[in-house]
Amino acid sequence: MSVLVNKDSKIIVQGFTGSEGTFHAEQMIAYGSNVVGGVTPGKGGQLHLEKPVFNTVEQAVNEVGANTSIIFVPPAFAADAIMEAANAGIKVIITITEGIPVADMIKVANYLKGKDCRLIGPNCPGVITPGEAKVGIMPGFVFKRGTVGVVSKSGTLTYEAADQVVKQGLGITTAIGIGGDPIIGTTTKEAVELLINDPETEAVVMIGEIGGQLEADAALWYKASGSKKPIIGFIAGETAPAGRTMGHAGAIVGGSDDTAQAKKKIMKECGIHVVDSPAEIGKKVAEVLG
Repeated sequence: MSVLVNKDSKIIVQGFTGSEGTFHAEQMIAYGSNVVGGVTPGKGGQLHLEKPVFNTVEQAVNEVGANTSIIFVPPAFAADAIMEAANAGIKVIITITEGIPVADMIKVANYLKGKDCRLIGPNCPGVITPGEAKVGIMPGFVFKRGTVGVVSKSGTLTYEAADQVVKQGLGITTAIGIGGDPIIGTTTKEAVELLINDPETEAVVMIGEIGGQLEADAALWYKASGSKKPIIGFIAGETAPAGRTMGHAGAIVGGSDDTAQAKKKIMKECGIHVVDSPAEIGKKVAEVLG
């Protein structure tokens, strides 16, 4: 039982023959992920990295049974790539592309309503179930198999948290990088819910940042769920000046509820173990799991 991706995931790479797609597909294949092919319009019928290239996602679904896609398509075309994957029946669509226009993502969000698929990202590091499948750009060697789930808006803090958990002699069930854009597919709450409901996951690390309501929504859901699985939480950006976009397009403080202090207060009130520094994540996880 794993969340989102596992050894049976049949993965295709959209933007397969481009430099980013090629580099990360090689890394994913080397990790042991089940990459069954890729899509580059106009290059169908070729082999790339010894895998078949298709002109459309639909062909990849029909010919190699693809059910998971990772997207390395340039920002101007990425929204179309997401909608094409959804339309072709891909169940898990992981979008790495950064800089997709917000207007395009609004179209995507509306298009995906009622569709039987899950979008992770965009502007995210992907998803990894250690030892089974890496569908993303994260350094696979950092992640070891275990019982701690990770949900993060930040790529680098995903790796940092995983590294700390592993150094405490623990490991990761699945790490989900949800992305830092204003409009993303899977929210913090939805990702946390997947891990809380996963029988192999005994604790969840939730890494958020200033801006938006995602962490508060997740915390309130957690409290209402009555779950006894512990969540360890961290909010990045406490020292950021108000009203300034910081790195991630979604990390801009709109009102008083968007600040790190406000989010941490809500999280604590909902029973989450909040740490003040990313350096404390691993220790806190070990302490909580005892």
